Amino acid sequence: MEFGKIIISETAAASENPQDVVNSNISVINLMREEKVDDDLIHEDALMSYYLDYYTSQYTEGNFAQFVYNSRWNLELNELIEEGLQLLGAHNHLALFQQQCKKVQLMSSVKREKFFKSKLEGVNPIRDLLNNDTFFEIEENLVALNANFLKTHPNTEILTVDEMFAVLEEFVGHEIKRS
Repeated sequence: MEFGKIIISETAAASENPQDVVNSNISVINLMREEKVDDDLIHEDALMSYYLDYYTSQYTEGNFAQFVYNSRWNLELNELIEEGLQLLGAHNHLALFQQQCKKVQLMSSVKREKFFKSKLEGVNPIRDLLNNDTFFEIEENLVALNANFLKTHPNTEILTVDEMFAVLEEFVGHEIKRS
């Protein structure tokens, strides 16, 4: 049975920082995974938000090449990100993502494997080819859009931490150890 909710903590929902909302969703997903809940049972929009944050943070920390390198060019992940950017209405980010994906798709598998075997730091012409600073010039704030998407989603429930644990424990069928 699928977990049909997206859960955000009251603290995160009340925060001025949109990253807190996104992080709250991430914490719930990580907890569910620790409890051996299969991704297929986690709300698909919660997962999409999770992976969109992964993309955003990878790009922010090390540009598009870092995202490609660390994700090992996972096509399923790329589809989720593309879908997410569409859902959030991040049209400029979507156009850039599609443009950047074309660069990788046009690369030979030999060149791609060479990139994965190389070090990301230092001299790396493939990395330099993949990077694109346009991301940082786009007005659309992916974190704010992502947080707003989560907060306004029809399946989102904003709960206290105790309520969050109660709902998750009911779903997994046992008590969850709190760290």
